[in-house]
Amino acid sequence: MSASGNDLAGAYARVRQASLTLAAPLSAEDCCVQSMPDASPVKWHLAHTTWFFETFVLEPHEAGFAPFHPSFRTLFNSYYQGVGARHPRAERGLITRPGLQQVLDYRAQVDARMQALLASALDASLQALVTLGLQHEQQHQELLLTDIKHLLSCNPLLPAYADAGAGGAMAHAPPLRWLPQDAGLHQIGHAGEGFAFDNEAPRHTVYLNAFALASRPVSNAEYQAFVDVGGYAEPGHWLSEGWDWLQARARDAPMYWQRNDAGGWAEFTLQGLQALAPARPVAHLSYYEADAYARWAGARLPTEAEWECAALEFAPAHEAAIGQRLHPAAMTAASNGCGEVWEWTRSSYAPYPGFQPAPGAVGEYNGKFMVNQYVLRGGSCASPPGHVRPSYRNFFPAGACWQFSGLRLARDL
Repeated sequence: MSASGNDLAGAYARVRQASLTLAAPLSAEDCCVQSMPDASPVKWHLAHTTWFFETFVLEPHEAGFAPFHPSFRTLFNSYYQGVGARHPRAERGLITRPGLQQVLDYRAQVDARMQALLASALDASLQALVTLGLQHEQQHQELLLTDIKHLLSCNPLLPAYADAGAGGAMAHAPPLRWLPQDAGLHQIGHAGEGFAFDNEAPRHTVYLNAFALASRPVSNAEYQAFVDVGGYAEPGHWLSEGWDWLQARARDAPMYWQRNDAGGWAEFTLQGLQALAPARPVAHLSYYEADAYARWAGARLPTEAEWECAALEFAPAHEAAIGQRLHPAAMTAASNGCGEVWEWTRSSYAPYPGFQPAPGAVGEYNGKFMVNQYVLRGGSCASPPGHVRPSYRNFFPAGACWQFSGLRLARDL
């Protein structure tokens, strides 16, 4: 999603309303609670995305600027050390005040001020900054869904965020095919058309040995076979650190899986507890789980360069992405699961050759996180429109699994 001129005001209104629409099914109590340090309360997401526009756009560009509330500068700063003090991330759920209504008032006031600013002539750099803020808010819309899913899963009543949808329970995923790729030089990175985050550039050349990438992600049924044969009890499949991670959590299946009364598997979703759908891509895997399954299957995870080069084989599925959904859809021959789950790669998150962060506090957006994380590719069902593109680089620590993260197999040729 990118815009300029008069289109920017319309894009701003649409993105901001989308956040409110996602929060609408929730109570004020739902919006205040933080279920774990990696997640944030819905109220905080709504406030922080507003803080971004107030701090980075209005403060330097609005005549007679005055903050909505001086304390919000600290309360809703996430990780921008150049801006000043921050409230500890793990304590965001303790911010019972301001209440949800005051946060909504904050959003409304900042939106009115932003629309007044957008009605004036903006130079290219300011248009780019507003566009970055909208892309940033869309990222938080995805986090809002995954964070509220984790929160609701902690409730013994297993409440649903939304009513259950129809369909999606096909018996079998389409047969897995291997997409061979020749050895040689390839170009990866953002090609320069449309919006991209700074970590997607510069475009550059890589050499790849011959390899093959699976035509679709691993399905629930395929991953269940690994679970049912005792894959979580066999240390030989696991990295040493992954085995330690597994033992510390006493995990014997993916996050949100649980045994049903008949001895089969059910899965907690944003639409409540549902029978595990065999043809859907397996989701909510850590890097450790994805790597262990790949070893057990006699394959491996792709590098991010391999993934991006081979993505041209299923680009039409990316272009057909229909926006945010509450759960990955069953795979078919037409969709092949592209854009349903983020796909782990074996690549550490690092800068591309020639990468330069933007000057100032905005430059803290991506670059400073390029350590101790792995790259995921492809987008998920919870990704907003426009965020499912081959060059997009998501990144998380190896143990993260509350996102819609799965895997696609690769192998050497």
